[in-house]
Amino acid sequence: VCVCVFLRCARNGYTSRWYHLSCGEHFCNECFDHYYRSHKDGYETFSSWKRVWTSNGKSEPSLKAFMADQQLPYWVQCTKADCGKWRQLSKETHLSAALASSYRCGMKLNSVKVEGSDACSQPEDVRVAGVTDSWWLSMLILPPLFKDSPASPFLSSYYPDCVGMSPSASPSNQPPGNQRPEQRRAAQPHIPGLSPYFQPFYQPNECGKALCVRPDMMELDELYEFPEFSRDPTMYLALRNLVLAAWSRDCKEVLTLQKCAPHVVVRGLVRVRCVQELDRVLYFMSRKGLINTGALQIKWPLLPESQHNKVLVIGAGAAGLAAARQLQNFGMQVVVLEARERIGGRVWDDASLGVTVGCGAQIVNGCVNNPIALMCEQLGLRMHTLGVRCELIQEGGRVTDPALDKRMDFHFNAVLDAVSEWRKDKSQSQDAPLGEKIQEVYKTFLQESGLQFTDLEEKVLHFHLSNLEYACGSTLDQVCVCVCVCVCVLTVCLQVQHVDYSGEGVTVTSRCGSRWSAQKVLVTVPLALLQKNVIGFSPPLPDRKLKAIHSLGVGVIEKVALQFPTRFWDSKIQGADYFGHIPPCPEKRGLFSVFYDMSPQGEECVLMTVVTGEALSLLRDLQDSQVVDLCMSVLRELFQEQEVPDPLRFLVTHWSTDSWAQMSYSFVKTGGSGEAYDIIAEDVQGKLFFAGEVRLSEFVKASLIYKSFVTR
Repeated sequence: VCVCVFLRCARNGYTSRWYHLSCGEHFCNECFDHYYRSHKDGYETFSSWKRVWTSNGKSEPSLKAFMADQQLPYWVQCTKADCGKWRQLSKETHLSAALASSYRCGMKLNSVKVEGSDACSQPEDVRVAGVTDSWWLSMLILPPLFKDSPASPFLSSYYPDCVGMSPSASPSNQPPGNQRPEQRRAAQPHIPGLSPYFQPFYQPNECGKALCVRPDMMELDELYEFPEFSRDPTMYLALRNLVLAAWSRDCKEVLTLQKCAPHVVVRGLVRVRCVQELDRVLYFMSRKGLINTGALQIKWPLLPESQHNKVLVIGAGAAGLAAARQLQNFGMQVVVLEARERIGGRVWDDASLGVTVGCGAQIVNGCVNNPIALMCEQLGLRMHTLGVRCELIQEGGRVTDPALDKRMDFHFNAVLDAVSEWRKDKSQSQDAPLGEKIQEVYKTFLQESGLQFTDLEEKVLHFHLSNLEYACGSTLDQVCVCVCVCVCVLTVCLQVQHVDYSGEGVTVTSRCGSRWSAQKVLVTVPLALLQKNVIGFSPPLPDRKLKAIHSLGVGVIEKVALQFPTRFWDSKIQGADYFGHIPPCPEKRGLFSVFYDMSPQGEECVLMTVVTGEALSLLRDLQDSQVVDLCMSVLRELFQEQEVPDPLRFLVTHWSTDSWAQMSYSFVKTGGSGEAYDIIAEDVQGKLFFAGEVRLSEFVKASLIYKSFVTR
């Protein structure tokens, strides 16, 4: 039967030629002439469509494409729980997500009324059964191109037909000026109501973002999972892009087939196949950790076939808890073993000063697609963006001229750029300490430029160097130049001593002799503990992994937080989030170099500062009260013009001596390589996994553990 059925259509009668669209969908020669011949009534309709298609798309605006995009009827599935049959809509009926979400067999679309109780008993069109067969896809002449896809606002810089969408979009969906995609700016689009930290797709010529995909290209693991789309990935891209866009728009609830399927708006029987494939895509994307992750409350397992699998997670820090929760959401049995009396590891907040102070991790660097940003969105937590203004105050109380700071910041970044250029063609064996290379480039710069910096300018330069040491968590003489870059907890106070993975499964033994067994174990302890062999492994870890573990450095920073009776700094700082302390000499670089106002727009009177680099040695033998006295002497130097009151309360961290941390965060040591993180992340025998310090999303790590079960 012809899919068009206009007045002179052959319908199911004789025609000189049938034009094939899919197995079960064709149009007759009379319909071809009606639209293709210039003297026919339908020619202007086809020509108008062709102009829109050509202005927006890249594929050929053929008559077959027109018939598939404009003339094929829509198919919709009955939403009644005990039915689910597919029905063909009339040619005049346009499918919307709302209609697809509510459709039931026999529905009168003009009055939204069900005709009779026996409508669902009517047999399904015989063509539908064939669509689900594997061979049906090979008979499809043109790939499906979606209309009104949730991904459309994200992808205005791409040709629609290159990312699985129809170029015949309505004018309201077109960007200003109807520019061609290559003429549009490849910037992230602004989508009302969407978190600016959610960027699931690369824009053209973008690269290097985490948890981001090319909307016009399948990745290697996708090609491996869906080889049938390797020749023409259009259907897969349309579905995958729809799923990622839908998740970005609403990440607070589990993304299901029932939520996504109504947004698959495409004409013809191919919609039946798209919904069938959508279920597979959702499963894959959940397993991969790109959707249905974070702080979701799961009512039923995302991957129910994994319910009999058991995993032990060593460490209840951020990495261990995130991975454990995702594994449990998948449906696995999870036991978390933690040595402390608390959970959180190096993410540990203290509210004793009247405002929350992060004794450990507190500042999120690189918010785009960051799992922390995702969880904040899910939990309704606000992320405070730190401002760029930072007054630099000299000892004596004088505020440094911003022009001088800007000038020295420019020179400092120029030195770093020169170091970056030097390292481009250097091998690991040619590596040098970052601090040494900075000094070398700096001296060369002074010699070649003839510049001479004042004493104050040198001190400002040391302030910027202390910030670099803050970022690395180490003195610069140790940092590599070539790489500068609901869960069930069984118990706490349980100190794991040994992991035996020599058998079919894994056995974990604590210091008190308790034992736990599982099929897999995920180790999330800090790098310092791995380096000091706090946990033994049988058999020993591979040499490749041990070398990677010891090629990284364990960085340390300490924090001091002070609560005051008044906000004495307000008049000088004027609402900034933080202010800087210019060191009086190189030896004190990193000693309380930055002070953060923990409530810049509020009424709380709390400052938090950090100690980094060589300055840490100045605190080694001091009591907490002595550290506070030292900090107060600095503050009184910075605010000499007024009385600085004694603090009411304070806290001082001791991460370097914390038995279960012994560090803050890691860095690549001189002679090392960033590849070490990837090597540590590798599993051992498909039973022993590592997360946390490896800088791999714990949701992705959970997905890798799940995959190891299903590929055994």
